[in-house]
Amino acid sequence: MLYHLLPALAEEFGALRLFSFITFRTGGAILTALLISLLFGGRMIAWLKSIQGAGQPIREDGPASHIVAKAGTPTMGGLLILTSVTASTLLWSNLGNGFVWVVLLVTLGFGLLGFADDYTKIARRTHGGLSGRFRIAVEVVLALAAASAIAALSGAELGTSLALPFFKDLLIDLGWFFLAFSVFVIVGASNAVNLTDGLDGLAIGPIIICAMTFGVVAYLSGHALYSDYLQLPAVPGAGELSVFCGALVGAGLGFLWFNAPPAMVFMGDTGSLAAGAALGAIGVVTKHELVLAIVGGLFVLETVSVIVQVLSFKLTGRRVFRMAPIHHHFEKKDWAEATIVIRFWIIAIVLALIGLATLKLR
Repeated sequence: MLYHLLPALAEEFGALRLFSFITFRTGGAILTALLISLLFGGRMIAWLKSIQGAGQPIREDGPASHIVAKAGTPTMGGLLILTSVTASTLLWSNLGNGFVWVVLLVTLGFGLLGFADDYTKIARRTHGGLSGRFRIAVEVVLALAAASAIAALSGAELGTSLALPFFKDLLIDLGWFFLAFSVFVIVGASNAVNLTDGLDGLAIGPIIICAMTFGVVAYLSGHALYSDYLQLPAVPGAGELSVFCGALVGAGLGFLWFNAPPAMVFMGDTGSLAAGAALGAIGVVTKHELVLAIVGGLFVLETVSVIVQVLSFKLTGRRVFRMAPIHHHFEKKDWAEATIVIRFWIIAIVLALIGLATLKLR
């Protein structure tokens, strides 16, 4: 909104030219989302407590400490993230950019689905929400709509192409398979983040790290000079997603203020599904889907641990981990919750640095 209003007055007030720069507006989006989260977080948590009563149902088959330590904590804290991201994005972004609307709408769509899942859990007083088939079906429809829009906005040359890290200007045209691949990326990222959200602060830290990383990726991909220098696929308009990433970083930092151990509120599926879908969609827009798997490697690890556990138990009757996802395995080994969270954050930072290195190593 500010992008459309203030630069027009730059002839009279030269300083207003700053609002035409993506970097300045990204900084503004970070601070705005953070401020909204901090100002309204306490009130939203109080409201969530008032409507949820006993809070989020705790899994009886989970770590015993959770039943005592986390009982009564409200969920659906992702509403705070969605509110902050949406308001900040609308305020600071170029609203004439199609990519911004696609990513924002897919984020809200997955957030709404997550909200329905969280609400069902609370209403039924169970940790099982919507049926798995129904949830996946809705996710596929939302992701397919987003992938189709991204392909159309990217143009004929880039629309259905896949870029490979470490290779200069190598684009593989996937044709119609691009839609299926993009759906897999968006839905996979969404559910991978959802699986990671099991400890206080565990998921939001890597979300912030991934958003910061892809803010850089989006800016470089959308800047003709930098993308040419780094031999990246140039995606006109993708740079504007840096503002969205900034909003997600600010909202994440604000949420972490309340989600830090011991958490005052849980993100719930409302936040985890939305944030994961946002990162997946940004990866598809910037043609860095494979780099997303590196930067978000912690989310991939959590997902793989669940897959391995299920397959091993079905095929052999034995469990590889004491409990899956893998963060619960370390809890069962008597690691302190804060220790697991901080060490996983360290892993996420290292993976983000490796992901950034792929931008130059081509």
